[in-house]
Amino acid sequence: MNHKGTARKVGDHIDTDAIIPARFLVTSDPKILGEQCFSGLEPNWAQRVKTGDILAAGRNFGCGSSREHAPIAILGAGLRAVVAHSFARIFYRNAFNTGLLLLEVGDAAHSIQDGDTLEIDATGGRIRNLTSGAEISCPPLPDHMAGILAAGGLVGYVGQRLKKGNRVGETS
Repeated sequence: MNHKGTARKVGDHIDTDAIIPARFLVTSDPKILGEQCFSGLEPNWAQRVKTGDILAAGRNFGCGSSREHAPIAILGAGLRAVVAHSFARIFYRNAFNTGLLLLEVGDAAHSIQDGDTLEIDATGGRIRNLTSGAEISCPPLPDHMAGILAAGGLVGYVGQRLKKGNRVGETS
């Protein structure tokens, strides 16, 4: 599972209300949510993002409420991955359930600057910063999590398993 894109940097303790303010929770449409992504931090933030960009964040990214709208908004804005120091637990699970790749890199997150070009090898546990030349290690993405992401999230994954006649949790 590889990604290459421009880093879009946000800070520490970014909560779900900053990712997608509550006033926009009247829909689950990824496109509409994506247009308002991070408008709680910076109006028109999503307009400077290009499809395929990678979000770079600090500590405790996604803290706050357990709303699934936050990772859906990030995906709707065109971002496919988040590299951060650390993630709030519920956001972490919601992100994978909706098909958003998260990579936890600890203090190495602080070396990524807004605008850097990143190349992610999630299954190999490597992130190359093509701008600075630095290489960051992270835990490799387990096969079952890669399967969930490849299916577009947990609903797609379960649907695929059921079509194959396998119960969730069984191996193929």
